[in-house]
Formats: sequence, structure tokens, C-alpha cells
Amino acid sequence: MAAYDPDGFFCELFGGAAGGANPAHAAKIIERLNQLDIAALRRRAGDAKQELFNLGITFTVYTDRDSIDRILPFDVIPRVLSREDWRIIETGVKQRIAALNAFLHDVYHDAHVLKDGIVPAELVRGNENYRPEMEGVDLPHGTYIHICGTDIVRDDDGNFCVLEDNGRTPSGVSYVVENRHLMMRAFPDLADGVRIADVDMYGEKLARTMEGIAPAGIANPEIVVLSPGIYNSAYFEHVFLAREMGVALVEGRDLVVENDKVFMKTTSGRAPVHVIYRRLNDDFLDPKAFRPDSMLGVPGLFGAYVKGNVTLANAVGTGVADDKAVYAYVPRLIKYYLDEDPILPNVPTNICRERDGLARTLADLENLVTKPVGEAGGVGVVIGPRASRRELAKLRAKLNADPDNYVSQPMVKLSVCPTLIGRAIEPRHVDLRPFALTAQDTWVLPGGLTRVALKRGSLVVNSSQGGGSKDTWVLV
Repeated sequence: MAAYDPDGFFCELFGGAAGGANPAHAAKIIERLNQLDIAALRRRAGDAKQELFNLGITFTVYTDRDSIDRILPFDVIPRVLSREDWRIIETGVKQRIAALNAFLHDVYHDAHVLKDGIVPAELVRGNENYRPEMEGVDLPHGTYIHICGTDIVRDDDGNFCVLEDNGRTPSGVSYVVENRHLMMRAFPDLADGVRIADVDMYGEKLARTMEGIAPAGIANPEIVVLSPGIYNSAYFEHVFLAREMGVALVEGRDLVVENDKVFMKTTSGRAPVHVIYRRLNDDFLDPKAFRPDSMLGVPGLFGAYVKGNVTLANAVGTGVADDKAVYAYVPRLIKYYLDEDPILPNVPTNICRERDGLARTLADLENLVTKPVGEAGGVGVVIGPRASRRELAKLRAKLNADPDNYVSQPMVKLSVCPTLIGRAIEPRHVDLRPFALTAQDTWVLPGGLTRVALKRGSLVVNSSQGGGSKDTWVLV
């Protein structure tokens, strides 16, 4: 570690300027890392990689013709968060989810937020993720986002801010738990005597959350995880979630609707289903209600849902709240619904559908990060300072042709973590995705998925774009 240089960025392990972590909380971990030589670190990293293969902890890259499944690259130097770091993250995530759920209930009921001009009505009702079929539908506890993954970054001053909300079908929690298991097997000496918040209770907490949103009057609800199938990029996680909850993993063909009630086909007959944790998008849920060509959903499912005979997590129509354009208004939503200032601020965002936002973006394109509002996984993102003239010219044409589809943000100097690269420890940029579960109240898994951009200088942490992950230690 003596040769490690964070290159002027805020370092998650060593801390930094005012507002950052106090390095004292990680002193014991740093000392123990210093006692390992590179050869030992590489040997253990190799063992960890082999174990990932053996356990089948994979994700799918559709664009790679040579491979279907890949392991998620895992870096063995943990990301460390102090107790104070976690307090800020936890309270900020809870505040944000409370505001987003209030917003979703409002837009599908009285729409006060639109009538009062807090959010432009056309931005919501013109959104491709808005579901008019959900208007007037009442949900248990008024909760729409039951599982949320909030993407958080830390800037060069050590301050946390939210980069993105994932309120449809957030993925990655399986890596949080499996990374911890892997780390404790590979580095028990590094964690010895260090009090680290546990992550193993996620499956139990998820099951209790699903029970808490079951239709009224159901004492022992039957829960299932609905997957698109083995070729989905996150199929490993679907298996993981079902296993951790102790429930059935099903595909659309395993379910049937009769008299607006959902049943699962089993070897001993049909069994009622009351809660579905679905890992497929709205469009594919029910060919009778949405895309008629969907082979993944269950005919009649939406009708059973509207009548309150089954609960879907997350709710239909939540995509409105994690749209990148609506994201810009979340601080206003927090003030509007909760009368509070945001604990976790947004990254300043230009909304290109607005004339001023488009003008600011076009005038400073080479210095901004521009994103399409409906994409995920880093698809379509253009990092201005690192884009070629040709890429910027193509982006400029797209912005002028379809400004509604884009937002732009200043390039945040993301914090870094020490990362094993070849035979050296080098800084690599990271973000954090904490996972929250909400029925009536919200619980946040202590830690989250730390994603790391493994390419030198890269800010793109997505696994589909070459990123990896780290274990996240919340010290208690």
C-alpha cells in the first residue's frame, strides 16, 4: 500500500478532505493489507476467481457472440464505510424512497403534484413508463417501490450524492451477499476483530417484506419469484432470491389465472399465489393487458392484480419514478411531500426537453455527461471530456432531433478505491448501490453493491461495460 497513490481523488479507504471519512476507522484494515505482499494478494484473488466459476455466480452479456455467461470480476480489497458514512446513506435512501412512493401514489390518484406544477404533467403522462391502467388502483400501504437500488457516488470533496434511482427491477443484491461470503473465506484474517455489519439477513428481510404486502386477509401468503428464464442477464440472481427466501422460482408458463386469482402449477395440482416478486418489465407481464406478443407473462395477471387478489413487487408503473428526467425533480418532491431538505442531493441535471436545459447542454457538450432517459446499464451514455469530435457531433444531432430523450450532468470526480490491477495496487473509480426494502416501513441492507470501473481512468462501472465489484464493509 505504500506505493498507492489516489491521484488526487477522494479515496474510500484512506479518506480525505472535510466531509470525507476519517481514516482512523480503517486503520486496522490498512495495517493488515500492508502485511500482505502482492504475490499473496494475487494468489488469494485467483482462488476467489476460481470459486466464482465453481459457484456459477454469473451475468449474461447479450452483445458478446463468443460467450453467454461471465463471472462478475471481483476485487479483493474491500470498500470501507464508517458508521457516520452509513448513517448519511441510510437516512438519505429512506427519505428518497418515501418521497418516490408518495409521488407514485399521487400521480396515479389525485395528481396534486402535477396540478401544482411541481413536475410537468407531460413529463409524467407522456412517459413511456406511465401506465394509465394504474390510475385509481390502491396498493397495500400505498407502496409502489418495494425493492429499490439507489446509485450513489462520492465527489472529490467526500460528499455523497445520488446519480440514479432504480425502482423497476433493480439487480445486484446477490453479489452483495455472495461477495461477503467470498471475502470471509478468502480473507478471514483481514476481518478478524473488525466489526462489520452483516448482510446475510437479506433473504429473510425480503420474505418478510413480501409477506407484509400480501392481499388483505391472507395469513400465510404464497410468494414466488417470476423470472423471464435462463437467458436473462440476471438469472443467477433470480435463483439466488428464490433460494434465500425459500420460495418457488417460476416462469410465466408456470402460472395460470382463473376467476381473477393466480395459481401455480405443481406436481400435486394448482396452488394459490398471493405475492409475485417479478423480474420482468411491465410490457411483458400480461399479454392481455400490455404486449400481446409476450411469451414471458401470464394472461390475466393484471386483472387479478387490479382486483387486489395478488400483489406485484415492484408495482406496475414504477418506471415513471426512475426515469432520468423525473430524477431531476426528486429534491423538489422531497420538499413537496415530506417538507424536508434532501439528505442526499442530486447531481445537478439539465433536462434537455426544456429549452434552457437543451441550450446549456449544447453549449457545453464536451464537458458534460449526456444520458438517454430510458436506458440502463450505461447504454448510450456519452462522457463529453472523453468523447471524440465524431461522437460529439453524432450526439449533437441526436439531441437536436429528439431532445426529450436526454439529460446531461457535469462529470463528477468519482471517489476511488485501492484495487488490485496486475501486480500493483491502483486507484479505480467506484459507485455504491444500497438496496432498500419497503412494505409499510423501509429497511436498508447495511452496505450495498460497490461497482468498480476496472479500466484506468474509466468512470463506467456497469458490469456490461467491463466493470467489476467489491465487498462493501460498513463498520459498526
